[in-house]
Formats: sequence, structure tokens, C-alpha cells
Amino acid sequence: MTTLVREPATRAPAAAPAARLRRRAAGRFRGTPGRLVLATVALVVLGLATGVAGVVGVRQRADLVDGAVARSGELAVAAQRLYRALSDADATAASAFLTGGVEPATLRERYQTDIAQAAAALAVVSGGGAGDGRGANAVARIAAQLPVYTGLVETARVYNRQGVPVGGAYLREASGVMRERLLPAAQELYTAVSEELDEARGDAGAFPWFAVALGVLTIAALVVVQRFLTRRTNRVFNIGLVAATVAAVAVVLWLGVSALVAAGRLEASHDRGSEEVARLADARIAALQARADESLTLVARGNGQAFEEDYDKMMDRLAGNERDGGLLVPGDADGPTREALTAALTEARNWDSAHQQVRKLDNDGQYAQAVTASVGAEQTSTATIANRLDERLAAAIDHNSENFRQEARGAAGALSGADIGIGLLAALLVLGAAAGIQRRLAEYR
Repeated sequence: MTTLVREPATRAPAAAPAARLRRRAAGRFRGTPGRLVLATVALVVLGLATGVAGVVGVRQRADLVDGAVARSGELAVAAQRLYRALSDADATAASAFLTGGVEPATLRERYQTDIAQAAAALAVVSGGGAGDGRGANAVARIAAQLPVYTGLVETARVYNRQGVPVGGAYLREASGVMRERLLPAAQELYTAVSEELDEARGDAGAFPWFAVALGVLTIAALVVVQRFLTRRTNRVFNIGLVAATVAAVAVVLWLGVSALVAAGRLEASHDRGSEEVARLADARIAALQARADESLTLVARGNGQAFEEDYDKMMDRLAGNERDGGLLVPGDADGPTREALTAALTEARNWDSAHQQVRKLDNDGQYAQAVTASVGAEQTSTATIANRLDERLAAAIDHNSENFRQEARGAAGALSGADIGIGLLAALLVLGAAAGIQRRLAEYR
């Protein structure tokens, strides 16, 4: 008896249903309605991406501008004030020592003010984050050495009031701490925060390439869709898509123009602000160090050749070898700065002439007269002339600091409201594109 065995039915490959689904889905998008649905999805996605990238980019740049002004700019100013306060304290302590006995109250008050300002500026720099960054080591060194310096000055002051000559040795030791430890650390700190300011300014002025590229891609997609509709419907304009295109162009222009304006104002804040402030601060500090050198030369009583040589070096840096240039050359500075530097250069020449007279009196054995010519209250004393020079430089620094703030505020103003405006335009873009294509889709139903 023969047994019949039934062959099992052949099963369709597992992939067949998936392939059928893909073919069915592809068929749906081959016709005009399907392509319009795809175009709607693409335009909505591009519009949303452009809006998000634009809004986020504007807010990031606005935060960076605020950081450049509120943080980095403040830290740079504080570091410059720290350097200046330390230099002035050294010069004032030396001048007060020359008076002998109980120093004038004005000099004592000025010295104490300098130390207080240095401590306050150090706290600002440290609290602002510089103590955790590239300036951390400098902040630690200043914090450690400032009490050493003030202690040596107070010891010198006590001996000087008692008429004990060893006071001069303590003052020279204090000046050594200032010049070899404190001022180099302050310069390192100022350099670090200035570099951070430049980096923050560069980041804030960066062009939003990604958001602009998305915007341009969106415009191109809108143009392609409109041309497709024109060919299929014989209608030249689609109000919704035209509105979306105008919104996309406005987004790209707003992003680009606001970024360029902000970058230009930030660059101006450097050229007409922080760069000039740095040069003027260098000039002011060189003048203060020259003043300290002049006083310490007299304190040394015949053993101050090293201080006199440093005076010449500082004066050469300040006013040039022929006393007609150096850091006091106006260059491309604006009107108020040029006026202040011209007056400062005149004072530097007057100071150097008066200094030569001080040195002549000292070398001729007329020490008391040399001290009077140096620290006296007369208009022709080197102390009075140096103070006038310092006032000129201080005024120029204040002027250029205000320039920096104005340009930085202008950069912030260029970005003000841009995030809201771009967000609204992006919403109009998405709604216009969707509404414009939806009207054409309705015609196929």
C-alpha cells in the first residue's frame, strides 16, 4: 500500500511583507500630493532647525558679550588697578621715608589707600574666577607676599621715626620684594586676564555660520518647492510660501547683520578701549616705578646707582631715549587721549629736567636740598610734576575705559531682541510654508 505524503506549502519569504509596505509607501509619495506632503515635512523641519539654531546662537553670543564686559572686562580693570596700586604704594613709601621722622599725613594716607585698593582688587580678581584659571599662581604669590612687603615697610617706618639708619635697609628690602615678586606676579595676572578678555571677545564676535547655513538651505528649499508648484499648478505665486521665503531671508539677514555689527563693536572696544587702556596703564606704572627709583636713590645716600639706572630705564620706556616718544606717543589715539598724552609727555620732560637738578644737588653734598627738590610741595619738585603726569594718564585711562564700555554695550545692543525676533520669524516661516502647501493639497481631495 502506497502512502501519499503531502509536500508542505512553500512559505513566502519573511521580507516580502516589508517590501510590499515599502513599495506601497513609495507609491503614495510618487504623485503630486505625496510629494507635497514630503515638501511640507522638509520645510517645517528646516524652518524649526533654523529658528532653534538662530535663537540659541544669538543667546549664546549675547551671554558671551555680557561675560566679556561684566566678567572679563571687570577682571582686566581690577588686575590693572592692582598693578597700579602696588607700584604707587612702593613709590609713596619711598617718598614718605625721605621726609624723615613722622611722615606727612597725606603720604601715609596715600600709602594705606594703595594697600587697601590692592587688597580689594586682588579680592575682585580672585573672586571673579582668575584665581582658578591661568592667573591662579600669580594670585597666590601676591596674597602671600603682600603681607611680607607691608611688614617690611612698617619696620622701616618705625626705625625711620627713631632716626636709626637701618630703616633704609628695610625699605630697600621691601622695595626688592615689590619689584622682584609682587610686580612680576601682578604683571603675570594682568596678562592672564587680558588674554581671557581677548578670548571672550573673539568668541562673542564669532559669525553664526551654522544657523546662517541652515537659513540659506531653507531658502533654497522654499524656492525649489515654489518652482515645483508653479510647474504643476501654473500659478506663479503662493502667498504662504512667499511669506515663508520673506521670513527666511529676514532670519538670515538678521543673524548675519547683528553678528557683524556686534563683532565690529567688539573689535572697536579693543582698538579704542582695552588696547589703549593697557598702553596707558603701562605708561602710568613705568612713571610710578621711576618715581620710586628716584626716591630710593636718595634713600641709599650714595649707594643708589642701581636705582638711578632703573630710573633711566623706566624714563626711556615712558618718554623715549630723547624724551620725545616712548609709551607717551599718541599714535592713532582719539582726540582726548592725544591731548592727555601730549600734556603727559611735556610733564615727563619737565620731570626729567628737575630730576637732573636733584641728582646735581645730591652729588654736590646738598642732600637736604635734594630731598626738598624731590618730595617738596613746590610746583617745580619732581613729586609735584610726577603727580601731574599721573593725573593726565589717569584721565586718559578713564576716557578709554568708558570707550570700552560704550562699544561693548553697543555690541550687546546689536543682539538685543534678536532671539525673540528670529523666533517669531521662524514661526512665520513654518506656518507660511505649511499653510501654503496645505492649500494646494486641498485641491487634490
